[in-house]
Amino acid sequence: MSELLAIAGAVEADAPDDGVAAHYGAWTHEQRRLEAGGGFVDLSNRDVVAVTGPDRLTWLHALTSQDFESLGPGKLTEALLLSPQGHLEFAFTAIDDGETVLLHTEPRAGAALVEFLERMKFMSRVEIVARPDLAVLGLSGLRTVIVPRAEIGSAAAEWGEPSGLWAWEALRIAVGLPRIGRDTDQRTIPNELGLLGRAVHMDKGCYRGQETVARVHNLGRPPRRLVLLHLDGSADRLPAEGSSVSVSGDEDDKAVGFVGTSARHHELGPIALALVKRTVNPAASLVVDGIAAAQEPIVDPEVGLHVRPSLGRKT
Repeated sequence: MSELLAIAGAVEADAPDDGVAAHYGAWTHEQRRLEAGGGFVDLSNRDVVAVTGPDRLTWLHALTSQDFESLGPGKLTEALLLSPQGHLEFAFTAIDDGETVLLHTEPRAGAALVEFLERMKFMSRVEIVARPDLAVLGLSGLRTVIVPRAEIGSAAAEWGEPSGLWAWEALRIAVGLPRIGRDTDQRTIPNELGLLGRAVHMDKGCYRGQETVARVHNLGRPPRRLVLLHLDGSADRLPAEGSSVSVSGDEDDKAVGFVGTSARHHELGPIALALVKRTVNPAASLVVDGIAAAQEPIVDPEVGLHVRPSLGRKT
């Protein structure tokens, strides 16, 4: 549990984000401050993993969806680990300091990630270890830094006042960035999420699951697409994560997708991310957990490419 929860007014986030503050008593102000470039967010419930050894970059390059061979020291990158069929298994943000690649991933996902990476070492000269002594902080623009956990309490001296996780989540959802395991299921492929070119490098060589990603990108269209939902603001709640999405007015109330994470944005109001069938009319009104919603496309339903220009939110 983070020591920043001892700050007056701090309210702990709900699971699976427990251990850090959802807000410090003024979530709207905190969100505006973070969007404007001030302060930081305590993301110390995220797990940190270190990969060392002379083969670390070439090994990660061959294993993941990202180009690690050209990753320079100090540069952040995002990467995915896929099943042989192209389904999402793990996602992480990485930074290399010239000797060690530090990865941070979803809360409580670190142990499974370490176990998976250990199985994939084979003859590569790499060492993989969990680093609970390190913690993640979020900065404006949805950037992250990794610091010694013992220094979290003094973070304000360098980055300013803390904002709660609600602020971070609202800005993330507004720009259409999914959380793997929260906005996805066991069938999700990267093409459905608009991650090509961001967490998936399109010009690198083969990696686990690459054939599916390339085939859908070049020849087909993803079976589902990520959308930003603008929820009816008259509802006094946010939709339950995992709730089914249906088309408004459909007498059969047939599910066409599911909702993932949701938040209250200081300008947009209540918003959420959802995965819906590609064939759903982008202009159709939707219903999720009894709440009416309009959709804003993140992934183009007509092609296998991702589109983000219509969102263009400030973070």
